[in-house]
Amino acid sequence: MSPYVVGLIPHPTKTVMPSIDVLRSWQEKSDSRLIALRDDASRVGADVELVDEEEFVERVDVVVALGGDGTMLGAMRLVANRPVPVLGVNYGNVGFLVEIEPNELPGVLEALHDGDFSLESHHAIEVIVSSTGFEASFLAFNDLSVTRRPGQGVVTADLMVEGTPYGYFKADSVVVSTPAGSTAYNYAAGGPVVSPAVAATIVTPVAPMAGIDRSIVLGPKELLKFVIGKGTYSAALELDGRVVSDVGEGAVIKVRLREDAGIVARLDAGRHGRRGRLKLSLMDLPLREDQLLELVPPEVRARFVRQR
Repeated sequence: MSPYVVGLIPHPTKTVMPSIDVLRSWQEKSDSRLIALRDDASRVGADVELVDEEEFVERVDVVVALGGDGTMLGAMRLVANRPVPVLGVNYGNVGFLVEIEPNELPGVLEALHDGDFSLESHHAIEVIVSSTGFEASFLAFNDLSVTRRPGQGVVTADLMVEGTPYGYFKADSVVVSTPAGSTAYNYAAGGPVVSPAVAATIVTPVAPMAGIDRSIVLGPKELLKFVIGKGTYSAALELDGRVVSDVGEGAVIKVRLREDAGIVARLDAGRHGRRGRLKLSLMDLPLREDQLLELVPPEVRARFVRQR
């Protein structure tokens, strides 16, 4: 029987060695093998096999993302052509996707190896961007946004759905999100929170000045086409928070939902759902973390401080 292969994706800047040490110890006493990308050699240390991206995707049985939501989204994009379960260990801040805290990792690894977990499918949006002499395709699990750059005009875009004109946007930004990504930029812009169980695409303008001025929820099979119009000189095209291109007048952005493009491993889906709802409710409070702590009983506050 082949070893159980665990792929590691560490945070690009934060130290995650305590969790790497746990994984290394677990590897020694279990029928498993740790692999990582060659570019992450300095972040994973010794006793981890280094491979290129193609071999990583081909061999992994599960991916452990050590970071925040950004690290986990990168791991999901990496294995999107061969979706395997991705488990998130939280070294980030808010962390809507990640479920596990670093101190929980030892017990989680045993459950993972024993198959004691559930699988949560995630949709993605496929994006094709074309302009004069340029065409590129991308995949995003959270969102796409076309955002104005200061001094470079506003974002204007005509929207067509399945070839039929739908309306136009004139705004600081236009955000297209998946249901899972609806709690990110879309939510901050006043858009709706959509259950990950729903297959849909959400379009939300940010600070609209004219045209469509509220969110639109579209079906999973519908092809969206945005044609960037006059007044947009240079806007940033962001996918999952990363700027991938500049777009201006005449650029065309096609978007379609790819259902079940990624898999997240959940040890306790109920607990994760409760945490997510709590984080959303806290985001609506105009208070810092230290101010929030003043609202809870002293014994709870002390326990929180000890856990940090």
